[in-house]
Amino acid sequence: MNIDYGIANISRRRFVQAAAGLTLAIRMPAAAAALKPKSGAEALIANAFVSVATDGTITVLAKHLEMGQGSHTGLATLVAEEMDADWGMVRVAGAPADAAKYNNLFWGKAQGTGGSNAMANAYEQMRRAGASARAMLVSAAARAWQVDADAIEVEQGVMRHAASGRHASFGEFALAAASENVPAEPKLKSAKQFRLIGKHVPRVDSKAKTNGSAIYTQDIQLPGMIVAVVAHPPRFLASVRGFDAAAARRMPGVFDVVAIPSGVAVLARDYWSAHQAREKLKIDWDESHAWRGNTEDLIADYRKLAQQPGTSARQDGNVEAALASAAKVFEAEYVFPYLAHAAMEPLNCVIQLGADQCEVWNGEQFQTVDQAVIAGIFGLKPEQVKLNMLYAGGSFGRRANPGSDYLKETAFIAKALAGGKLAGRPVKLVWSREDDTRAGWYRPLYLHRLRAGVDAAGKLVAWQHRIVGQSILKGTPFEGAMVKSGIDPTSVEGAANLPYAIPNLSVDLHTTTVPVPVQWWRSVGSTHTAYSSETFLDEIALATGKDPLAWRLELLAGKPRHLAALKLAAEHAGWGTPSAGIARGVAVHEAFNTVVAQIADVRLGNDGSIHVERVVVGVDCGIAINPDVIRAQMEGGLGYGLSAALHGAITIVDGQVQQSNFHDYMPLRIDEMPKVDVHIVASAAPPTGVGEPATPVIAPAVANAIAQATGKRLYRLPFKLA
Repeated sequence: MNIDYGIANISRRRFVQAAAGLTLAIRMPAAAAALKPKSGAEALIANAFVSVATDGTITVLAKHLEMGQGSHTGLATLVAEEMDADWGMVRVAGAPADAAKYNNLFWGKAQGTGGSNAMANAYEQMRRAGASARAMLVSAAARAWQVDADAIEVEQGVMRHAASGRHASFGEFALAAASENVPAEPKLKSAKQFRLIGKHVPRVDSKAKTNGSAIYTQDIQLPGMIVAVVAHPPRFLASVRGFDAAAARRMPGVFDVVAIPSGVAVLARDYWSAHQAREKLKIDWDESHAWRGNTEDLIADYRKLAQQPGTSARQDGNVEAALASAAKVFEAEYVFPYLAHAAMEPLNCVIQLGADQCEVWNGEQFQTVDQAVIAGIFGLKPEQVKLNMLYAGGSFGRRANPGSDYLKETAFIAKALAGGKLAGRPVKLVWSREDDTRAGWYRPLYLHRLRAGVDAAGKLVAWQHRIVGQSILKGTPFEGAMVKSGIDPTSVEGAANLPYAIPNLSVDLHTTTVPVPVQWWRSVGSTHTAYSSETFLDEIALATGKDPLAWRLELLAGKPRHLAALKLAAEHAGWGTPSAGIARGVAVHEAFNTVVAQIADVRLGNDGSIHVERVVVGVDCGIAINPDVIRAQMEGGLGYGLSAALHGAITIVDGQVQQSNFHDYMPLRIDEMPKVDVHIVASAAPPTGVGEPATPVIAPAVANAIAQATGKRLYRLPFKLA
């Protein structure tokens, strides 16, 4: 497939300046190209996010990656709502890499997608973009019709002046509107005026993803393109001492074999030729500095660390004194394994290096970081690196790699070709599933030690939470800004902000240094802190004769959002109403400013098998921009978390990852997916994230159900009953 990414002719377009809070486009050729109508019709490029073509097509530039979470639909909904657009005329394209215009407003001068904040940071920005475009179109119509702009009504992309009977589509005034001023403060709708926000609208990517026309990195085919695969060291910190590529070079379709910092790359006409040739490489790995550790040894070392206080992340009251005077003290240790991201689309990237620029095609999640890293490899300025943001077939954090690892590999391969007979040809790097599992980056392994005390009346008076594990932020560009007083916030989130009313509470952290590369994994720190906190609380509840739901409601008396989500889930789950053969467990957790409560119905097999029959979800995520997308993310998020709880573990023996593909790093199977009922707390508050917050809640809800049925507590993941 040949794809035209040429620069649009913008000589007849007038770029306009910005209202407060709305970044508008001034001489932005990359964005102009993305906003150019597919039909070739002229267009009003109203601002950095919206264009209206003369054929009525509205193009929304999305600054956030669409990786299945529905961000493109949500962002377009915000624009279309304020424009009163015809949803059927709206399309979405990925924005270019330009942090000055498309930065994540929560990240400062950085563009990227993560932290479940696409809707939260763009909510008002995209609405203003739509409102500005609408005002310009209405103003142009009012000028042409010689009427008051306030007398013009807009519905479904059609402007009407009732008194004169005039009407026109947006497309008819697209060019005329380019001469209108952008309103300094575009008027936004009130919630009661919403026609799209809070309602069901079809996803903008559904058709393309079902008829096969959606473009992913793997679909990119450029003239003369070379396909590359890389042989990575079998152990972390090993390197290439030397290699014999004679047999690989003789394989049909192979162009070359080159060394790069992370391994040895085979270049061929297609993936299979490169993959087969890689098997013929004879590589002498230098393992003099390789790490030859084991998972079980790490756990033993972490256990020793957990016996001593770490760096304090939270200190309320006097925990040691409260524990010493408690009527009863509870203790528990939890172990959480390394986890792979295992997205359906393995890592891949296409790079074409020119004389004074570089062009990249990728499911791009971390524009500012990746642009800077690639520019550094080629000796270019960041603005000379053009990133084309395509769809990604999942990511779960993996494509937001703090070291730009797989993009860096592609860049080094392209650089290795410079000056040779293959110079200038585009390079597509493809990682296999095995590469992704064994050479990838992981959710860190953690060990938790918790102690809690209750008084004679059963009141929870003390809570001590100690966490041991690697820092995700250490050594990244974010360490200086985010790691404070020795605390990586991603290690303790969900624990340091525990919402329960406990008078004496402490959280401390031991940060370890291990050569296993780690990074954020869907829901980051909450993936382990939610489990330990929610199952430990449940254990204490049962031991002291309390109903787990009622006790949570009591301890959350000052947390209205937690209460609302819990009560909504409990009401629809029928908490307190037994069901034959079914055990029921509850958990609630806040992540990324969203509160999710889940009640899981679990049936246990005689063979120790675990069958999650139903999960009822209550979620408070602020205003529901698209309820169907929210439901989908609750379903997908808990499915992803359940997959890890039942099956997920990366184990390391003698420095080598033992898993390789879906046969030994299993995802959730279709027959394991429970029925899911999602209920959204009604809210007029600004939106919060939905991509990740359901993930950490499912494992403790299921574990608590299992404990209800068997009395057995599961302190190590993944679950093992038999």
